[in-house]
Amino acid sequence: MKQHVFIVLVGLCAALVAVPVAAQVQDTNAYLQRMDSDGDGKVSPDEYLQWMMYAFERMDRNEDDVLQADEQPGGRGKPITRAEQRQVILARFAKQDANSDGYLSARELMAPPR
Repeated sequence: MKQHVFIVLVGLCAALVAVPVAAQVQDTNAYLQRMDSDGDGKVSPDEYLQWMMYAFERMDRNEDDVLQADEQPGGRGKPITRAEQRQVILARFAKQDANSDGYLSARELMAPPR
């Protein structure tokens, strides 16, 4: 199950590449600013979740809160629910939060996955 969820997460991240140019960023500070909706200089779990769930929402064409195989990259894979995807994203947030302060700094955002 974990491997499948990881593959879906990779696919969702790949889908972000297709995000309109206005949403794409070129450097760490711009990336932080796009995710930091309240402008406090750090990314909360809610802000991270909102940003990362964008791909799920775009891929869920029938809006049933489940990515079926035909909605996933490559047109295959086990279905994954919105709730399951949220948990995957929040787990990734926790791993990226190197200092465990409950927020991601620009440095933590751009660090290689842990």
